[in-house]
Amino acid sequence: MNPRPILFLLLLLLSAVLTSATAALAQDKGSVELKPLPPLANPNDPKLGAKELFGRKVLPAALPTRVVGFYAKGCIAGAEALPINGETWQVMRLSRNRNWAHPDMVALLKRVAAKVPKEAGWPGILVGDMSQPRGGPMITGHASHQVGLDADIWLTPMPNRQLSRNEREEMSAVMMVRSDRLDIDPQAWTPRHLAVIRAAAQEPRVQRIFVNAAIKKALCREAKGDRGWLAKVRPMYGHDYHFHIRIRCPAGSGECESQPEPSEGEGCSASDLAYWFKDSVLHPKPPKVPPKPKPPMTLAQLPAACRQVLAAPDAKQ
Repeated sequence: MNPRPILFLLLLLLSAVLTSATAALAQDKGSVELKPLPPLANPNDPKLGAKELFGRKVLPAALPTRVVGFYAKGCIAGAEALPINGETWQVMRLSRNRNWAHPDMVALLKRVAAKVPKEAGWPGILVGDMSQPRGGPMITGHASHQVGLDADIWLTPMPNRQLSRNEREEMSAVMMVRSDRLDIDPQAWTPRHLAVIRAAAQEPRVQRIFVNAAIKKALCREAKGDRGWLAKVRPMYGHDYHFHIRIRCPAGSGECESQPEPSEGEGCSASDLAYWFKDSVLHPKPPKVPPKPKPPMTLAQLPAACRQVLAAPDAKQ
């Protein structure tokens, strides 16, 4: 039996579980007074979480651009920063230093941002977490976003002005899901939200877009005309304040582990959505015995090339 498909399924399951567990972190406030993480007492400890090592790198590796591993288990060399201000975008939570990605993702975000004023009537987009300067596991907030091919876009339009540093750290995106979790909040959701998600999904490089199941239900109900893009939009735990863009492995990236293409079809049938609206999924009961925290992913568990990415000198900025 080929173990690779099984490995992919396990990684996807891990990503889904951790996304659920950290969904509340998506709206955590940042800090205007950025304090560097303290030095590690023993950075060579083999049991040390890789997140502690990658989280302390403030600049990308001075290496050619290189994607290593899977979305939820890898790293990136030669990452590019999305500028914090553009004509049609602004980066949020600057204190996290997560506006780094593969150049293809940076270019895609700029294209999507340029389309939304005309296609959705938004002045521009607010960009949340992308990846760390060298990718890898994060100390807070995500299981994926490790190889520079994931990015979050807030479901809140960019204002017609440049946000202050304080606003970028403390402002919250708007909740799109009704309090009973069964549908979108009609007081928050508009046709413009559909248009923004559609603009991103219609980009050829985009493989998946993750949204809350209630948002997927609304898209299925409201999309008109060409609906082929709906196949890329997948329900996922959380994602009720933002949507998550994932692009395919770049051409020639032999070390990048791709995710299987989404199944064909719009994903809009009752059976496609039934799981997400089960009471046990919407309102899971806490276990009688709290599970023991799992040990963090170590550097040894990442692809071997991530050691080189981590050890490389900082790229010049």
